[in-house]
Amino acid sequence: MSTNAEIVVGENAQRRVGVVETASREKTRKVTIQYVAKHPKYGKYVRKRTVLHVHDATNATGVGDRVEIAECRPISRTKRWTIVRVVEKAAGRVDPVFETDTGKRRK
Repeated sequence: MSTNAEIVVGENAQRRVGVVETASREKTRKVTIQYVAKHPKYGKYVRKRTVLHVHDATNATGVGDRVEIAECRPISRTKRWTIVRVVEKAAGRVDPVFETDTGKRRK
């Protein structure tokens, strides 16, 4: 099956909102979803996170962007989610691959 086929997101597909953590790969983003859960024994609320590999067909997102993602068919071994829309762009985002003043590639 070709991955170039259009990805269809169903109406009842699970949707979540998270923050793009890594944007170093082509058409793939790592999105972190943070939440608070109560510890089963002690009752203290603990911060937890889920990291998902997400398909970004247009490479429109960058690090720090808040995005809405939806569950879809398996695209690769780890990608089962796709970006639906960008909720909020990161303020003052700098591209981590290239320096802004010289244009030279970082090590």
